[in-house]
Amino acid sequence: MAYVITEPCIGTKDNSCVEVCPVDCIHPTPDEADYEQQEMLYIDPDECIDCDACVEACPVDAIYPQDMVPPEWANYIERNAAYYKPD
Repeated sequence: MAYVITEPCIGTKDNSCVEVCPVDCIHPTPDEADYEQQEMLYIDPDECIDCDACVEACPVDAIYPQDMVPPEWANYIERNAAYYKPD
């Protein structure tokens, strides 16, 4: 089961989670072309290994296991996955 980045990340985009992710599944990173255009970061559900490192690193408590995302933020499960789907 993947982790999901939710609403508190919007406008924050703190990269602490990116720095600790052992499988590089959180994007966009500051060196990627679309970084400035995105309002938040996203976790690739197919690449996430459920290690919990990002949860501890997030200063705004925006990251949850998929099955524990608060109901009011359930749409972020699809938002994270959609970022990684080809257009």
